[in-house]
Amino acid sequence: MDAEQTVTTTGGSIRGVASSRSDSGAVTVYRGIPYAAAPFGPHRFAAPAPAPAWTDVRECVDFGPPAPQGAQMVGAAPWNPDTSLDCLVLNVWTAAREGDRAPVLVWIHGGAYIVGAASEPTYDGTRLAESGLVVVSVNYRLGFEGFGHVPGRPDNRGLLDQAAALRWVRDNIAAFGGDPGNVTVAGESAGAGSVMCLTASPGAQGLFRRVIAHSVPGDHLTLETARRVSERVAEAAGVPLDADALAELPPERLLEATDAVLAAPSRGQGVKVKPFTCYAPVVGGPELPEPPLEAVAKGAAHGVDVLLGHNADEYRLFTELGQSVEIDGDAALEATAAQVGLPEDVLARYRAVRPDADLRDLYCAIMGDALFAQYTVVLAEALAAAGGRAHFFRLAFRSPAMGGRLGACHALDLPFAFGNLDTDFGRFLLDGEPEPEHRRLSDRMVAAWRDFAASGDPGWPAVTREATAVKVWDTVDELHATDESPLRDLWAKVPFSPR
Repeated sequence: MDAEQTVTTTGGSIRGVASSRSDSGAVTVYRGIPYAAAPFGPHRFAAPAPAPAWTDVRECVDFGPPAPQGAQMVGAAPWNPDTSLDCLVLNVWTAAREGDRAPVLVWIHGGAYIVGAASEPTYDGTRLAESGLVVVSVNYRLGFEGFGHVPGRPDNRGLLDQAAALRWVRDNIAAFGGDPGNVTVAGESAGAGSVMCLTASPGAQGLFRRVIAHSVPGDHLTLETARRVSERVAEAAGVPLDADALAELPPERLLEATDAVLAAPSRGQGVKVKPFTCYAPVVGGPELPEPPLEAVAKGAAHGVDVLLGHNADEYRLFTELGQSVEIDGDAALEATAAQVGLPEDVLARYRAVRPDADLRDLYCAIMGDALFAQYTVVLAEALAAAGGRAHFFRLAFRSPAMGGRLGACHALDLPFAFGNLDTDFGRFLLDGEPEPEHRRLSDRMVAAWRDFAASGDPGWPAVTREATAVKVWDTVDELHATDESPLRDLWAKVPFSPR
């Protein structure tokens, strides 16, 4: 597609610009395209409404504003109360031309359902577009705006935003050279949780053909828990739990109230730690009738190819980058493990596998398994058992940053999969400029995403009912015919039920 090419969408004509990251100059990027109306004023706490059309050519050169949020992720665009609230925007990278039928990858960012933006440099789609994909990245409502329970208003508004963006892709992506019949929706962390929820959501059926889910969190709330969380947030904000009263508050007041709820002292006998978020997708309503794990076990992903996996040391990102963790001996760690359904002998089992680990190391291992790794494995097994097609991976490459303490941490996969090792986040994780072996690993991961989005086959065998084949990403990759985790039986009985 020629640089600065004009494209006609259902909302009006837009003009993009050549991506400055494209070595060939062949990639055009269109930033800040509205896919829904600003979710404030009459649209506060409502399902996404159509974006107003425009008549002049819209210059889509700059990213749109992020959704209202508090603490920032590395590289994220800052949000402040003076920023525009017109945040339901998306971005498109393409080297294809209208009339082509390139595979489409739609990216849903992570961030614990409370932070993040499609404009983060790590998510730049240039390299993937050069590989042959049309790439779309999406902003959606976060925190209370997107996932807080509001009486008389739809739950899971962030998921509804994502589905609205997918409908925009269905209706418009052909103009960018993409194939609306070959869409892969991808995400990491909360983004991966979102795409699995979309797989289980009746309102998103038929909008995508494939799913890529990295480090899938198994965290979902019941309607009752979501109501209790919102009551606490409303109380902290000084208003009743009422749609009209809440709509009178500026977004920053609800952000402050959420921070107050998260800062409340933890109770119980477990590890003392401040939680990341009090929000998660809410199960039990029309948008998400049942948890994704139960839905895929019943065949909800029938006809949808799935690529999913996790990193070997997920939780180290959080403990090494500032999360305050207080572990008062074995009893506290055992109590925390019991809260996720693990048996009394869990520490002995983990120590047998990690004989040199101290309590902090054991905490990282258990929490990484509890929040991401084991739920992702269970999903892969459930997909295969239901007759679905799933491919599984694990990232074993260890970050050299911080003296190697990060290990194969959460989010380490992202600069590799997007081909963006030379961003600030990529350089931080690599402790400097990428080495040739890092670039080769990135090239292989980019190719796997491209091939999977094109055909449903990333280049290694699918999971079966008999064996969980796993691709192990490292500077020298491995393919294991089955995942032989010595702790798998511990987690096989954990229900991963909504809390």
